[in-house]
Amino acid sequence: MRLIKKFLKFVLVIFVLALAGLAATLAYTEKCEGTPSAVEGGMTAAFAHCYGSADVITLEKVAIPQPADDEILVQVKAAAVNPLDYHEMRGSPYIMRLMRGIGKPERASLGADFSGVVVAVGDEVTNFKPGDEVFGGSRGAFAEYLTIRADRSIVRKPSNVSFAEAAAIPVAALTALQALVDHGELQTGERVLINGASGGVGTYTTQIATALGAEVSGVCSTRNVEMVKALGAKQVFDYKKENYTESGQKFDLIVDMVGNHSISANRDVLTDNGRLIIVGGPKGDWIAPLIYPIKALVTQPFVNQKIASFVARLKQDDLDTLANMMAEGKLTSQIDRTYPLEQIADAIRYSESGRARGKIIVAVGE
Repeated sequence: MRLIKKFLKFVLVIFVLALAGLAATLAYTEKCEGTPSAVEGGMTAAFAHCYGSADVITLEKVAIPQPADDEILVQVKAAAVNPLDYHEMRGSPYIMRLMRGIGKPERASLGADFSGVVVAVGDEVTNFKPGDEVFGGSRGAFAEYLTIRADRSIVRKPSNVSFAEAAAIPVAALTALQALVDHGELQTGERVLINGASGGVGTYTTQIATALGAEVSGVCSTRNVEMVKALGAKQVFDYKKENYTESGQKFDLIVDMVGNHSISANRDVLTDNGRLIIVGGPKGDWIAPLIYPIKALVTQPFVNQKIASFVARLKQDDLDTLANMMAEGKLTSQIDRTYPLEQIADAIRYSESGRARGKIIVAVGE
């Protein structure tokens, strides 16, 4: 018995040491080196060669990429900032570094959402041609040019939509659409509550839910109440004055971008077969951003209501759906601020502040 106890203590010590070693490895951040030499006649692009605040971002002259046989070369007109950008820039939460790179990012390019004009296509591309106005999602969007495979997340921009409005769409609106339809299983006539209705994802969630025939309630601060109503919400909870979890109302679906109420409190205002879809949560380098999704995973087997979190996927079919909604006037982008590419660091700082009402745009070639 004494031998077994010693063995278990030994295993525990090894486990703790291994965990500490993993934590130290993930938290390790290499120092930034000098900026690479500029390429004459190239394009301007934003990079973060090491993890850190927006101060690590550099604007560099690099070669214009050339499209492979199945790719498109796009001249970027506008790009949009997402929370994803500062998470990748900081490598936070640290678990992201298992994919982004230990110590420093393996890929230094920044940005995901873009709109622009096709300037060249590969020999195998038949569905796009030079001159097409497009938008989509691709790494390295904070640049004057980018390449993307023709069968990936890129579609034609509706003619009645500006480059800035289209650039704002991909990550945020895809997240909204997939939260409502793929995971929230929204049906016409259902009551939907959107916690964080005035943010980048929230403004699209409000509009899409309304377009799909839902009765929408939004949650936002005092200054954003009228905006959220204008987007289609029939009811708005001003979180500075009231708590929707104490309203006594019941909702078929809650899409939570904030994570400021417990799962049990949200369940209390869900119908018996209601769904809670978790999109966002608290900030933090370690466990804080994961606590809400973990609690959802643990809770789900014991309740009838659906409790789930997810990570949005860039899908061409979904982008087509969103493009059609924009063309029909059912979906518009709420743009808070626009920055030139030269001020990309300031744009990301503003995004990190959490004060944005809608989307932040980076004007590249307009």
